[in-house]
Amino acid sequence: MRFLVSTIILIFLQACSQNHQPIKTSPMENKEAKNNPYYSRTDTTKLNVSNEEWKKILAPDLYAVAREAATERAFTGKYNEFDEIGDYYCAVCGHHLFRSTSKFASSCGWASFFEADKEGVYYKKDSSYGMERVEVLCKRCDSHLGHIFDDGPKPTGLRYCMNSVSLEFVPDSQK
Repeated sequence: MRFLVSTIILIFLQACSQNHQPIKTSPMENKEAKNNPYYSRTDTTKLNVSNEEWKKILAPDLYAVAREAATERAFTGKYNEFDEIGDYYCAVCGHHLFRSTSKFASSCGWASFFEADKEGVYYKKDSSYGMERVEVLCKRCDSHLGHIFDDGPKPTGLRYCMNSVSLEFVPDSQK
């Protein structure tokens, strides 16, 4: 019985993460935008930038998550327990991804949303590590954001489980 409970707990903890080396999130403070010629909150043109170029531009923790599909350790992301009103953008390219009104406390350890900007993200099947999941990527720059699960709240029943390092928050007061 103990083995069964331990197995269930382990599966639950892995359900929202990938088996990559944990990434420690550091505050971005929009550093990437200052050194990134591709960053724009208004340009929606699809980007075709090589990972070699992104590696020169992005901070190592953001590069690992966005370009190599790594993940942050649970409960370490700056937006995990964050509830200000505003919008979330891709930290790599500035593309709009989520509105704060779709964010909810999922207790899974990562920032969670029940709805994404339909023009902001796209989805890809992820069969890595013997799990069947759906990866969420930025529609403009193809950066990994996290995964989507069907155990979220109404009205969608979805849980977008996102890495904070892949997100940039802009409060309504700064628009």
